[in-house]
Parts: sequence; structure tokens; C-alpha cells
Amino acid sequence: MARSTNTRFAVAVHVLTLLAGVNDGRVVSSEELADSAGVNPVHVRRVLGPLREAGLVRSHAGARGGWELACRPEGISLGTVWRLLQGDDHVLGLHGPNPSCVTGEGVQRALTVLDAAIADALVAQLERFSVRDVLDGKITAQFAQAAR
Repeated sequence: MARSTNTRFAVAVHVLTLLAGVNDGRVVSSEELADSAGVNPVHVRRVLGPLREAGLVRSHAGARGGWELACRPEGISLGTVWRLLQGDDHVLGLHGPNPSCVTGEGVQRALTVLDAAIADALVAQLERFSVRDVLDGKITAQFAQAAR
């Protein structure tokens, strides 16, 4: 099965969950977040940029600088995080067929419609959950129970 190479959403959920679990009032450096997520600190900062612009996190500059949540974790839906980071990116791996190919034109139209429907369904599912749910393990518990 093909895997997505876009890790922005997963990294964002990871670092938001880590920040939600910090109870001692400290800020967390990009390096610490990156180490936890297993990515480069630059990638973490790129992921957190749109979240900062949306008011979900705050950054503090300087030697003791870092990141913290700007709102409560139960107020951050995973759907919001998806929309901020994935935006209008296609969910399906759409390609650009030869413009003179009638088959390709029809396939592209069909897949574009499917992609929009799948994206809407994905966001609707993600809207059911918050960063608090990830932190508390509610998503894993809910789906493990449903699988029985």
C-alpha cells in the first residue's frame, strides 16, 4: 500500500499532543519537539508556523525560547489542524493526464469529484476529535473497542 510522504499533519498532532501534556508551564524548544517526533527542527517550525498564525500555539524567542499551546487542547480539533496544514491538497494521488486523451479527461473529472468527497468525509471524521482526545488515548480506545 502506498504511503503519503506529507507528514505535516502527523507531526502537528504529535507536537500539539506533546505540548498539551506539558503541565509545568515551561515552553518546549523546537529541538525537543523535533527529537520527540523524529524529524528535523526546521520541519517542526514549518509545521507550527500556520498553527501559530491561527492562534493555536505561541512561540517565544531567545535562549530559553520555545513553543506552548495558546488555547486548551480540547479546543483544537484535528479537522482544524488538517485544514490548516493540508488545505486544498488532494487526498488522492491525482495526476495530470495528457490533455488530448479523452479517457484521461474523464478519469481526471471522476477522481477530482471523488477526491473532494473523500476530503470532506475525512475532515468530518477528524472534527469529531481534539488534541485532548489524542492525549487522553480516547481515539485509540474508541476504535479498538469498535474493532472487537
